[in-house]
Amino acid sequence: MKGIKHLIECHCTLPQYRNSKKILYHKFIVFSIIDNSDTVISKFAQCNNCDVVHRVYDICKSEILAGRDEFNSLLTKDELKLMLPDDVVGVLESYNVDLATYEKAKFILDNNMWKDHVILAKDSLDDETTGKMLVFESKKKFKIELFSFKTSIDPGEK
Repeated sequence: MKGIKHLIECHCTLPQYRNSKKILYHKFIVFSIIDNSDTVISKFAQCNNCDVVHRVYDICKSEILAGRDEFNSLLTKDELKLMLPDDVVGVLESYNVDLATYEKAKFILDNNMWKDHVILAKDSLDDETTGKMLVFESKKKFKIELFSFKTSIDPGEK
């Protein structure tokens, strides 16, 4: 099994785009689990803008559950915090990460996926992206590492 964070498109629009000539729908990040046969395990997720509930059935694909803007069986950040070590919760809170990052952290710990990581912060300037990630070394050992990479390839490089 593996997990992946990906975007889901809702049918709502953020306030700053309501008067745009081209309709820009809101997108939000979800965490999905992919089983050993490379199939996404279906789950429900709630839009962080309009609260409508989506059934996520594939990577970047969902369907809106008509008339559902409340779903009590969805895990919240506060509930996930109870299932994670205090040190991990402290770091995730200090970076104000999204729900999907909490879900990925729990997935890594539950499945002993040592050396895997979650992104805490990311900044881009021109063609370079830098950031910080929380790396899971073991059940009780974690570290914050810096990362940096170029987002474009120099035509002179091979």
